[in-house]
Amino acid sequence: MSDNKSQLQTQELFRSHNGYLRMSEAIQSGITRYMLYSLRDSGIVEQVSRGVFRLAECPTPGNPDLVIVGLKYPKAVICLLSALAFHDLTTQIPNRVEVALPRKSRRPTLDFPPLSVHRFSRHAYSFGIEEHELDGVPLKIYSPEKTIADCFKFRNKIGMDVVLEALKLYKAAGKPDIAGLLEAAKACRVKNVMLPYLEAIL
Repeated sequence: MSDNKSQLQTQELFRSHNGYLRMSEAIQSGITRYMLYSLRDSGIVEQVSRGVFRLAECPTPGNPDLVIVGLKYPKAVICLLSALAFHDLTTQIPNRVEVALPRKSRRPTLDFPPLSVHRFSRHAYSFGIEEHELDGVPLKIYSPEKTIADCFKFRNKIGMDVVLEALKLYKAAGKPDIAGLLEAAKACRVKNVMLPYLEAIL
């Protein structure tokens, strides 16, 4: 097979995966490391993180950091400040991607973007996960209600001003799900902490 034909087939494979491929996926599809690095060196693909490549001709994703995390670690759930930003519940700009994983799971390693990893109990981890798609890449992210409850749990780290801002923005978005907030608060064991604020703001 000629190099040109092989390159064209490789590019088509990238397109069929919404412009992104993990190294492992490429190798399973018969693409050699040499071919990937050759395409990278020629500018046809970009290496966006260790083991993750993107077809250069594809539009730049709206949130590349979350896309990379979704590709590299599909079990990781976007949480806390990163989830607040996704749901437009904060004016803060996250400087790293915050993810939740079950306890005892292997710690993810990424050279980029920087990660902040939080270990949750099995119930707290599995509660409130939503499935979203960013630029064709599946992504797990906590619901607004679970995110707010998590922020109350981590209020000493995040800052109570950020937590209260999120609650006010959540109310301003219309039709707050009080029952959903209480369920999330129960799952995170912060119901007694949250109740006075819910009564005052909502």
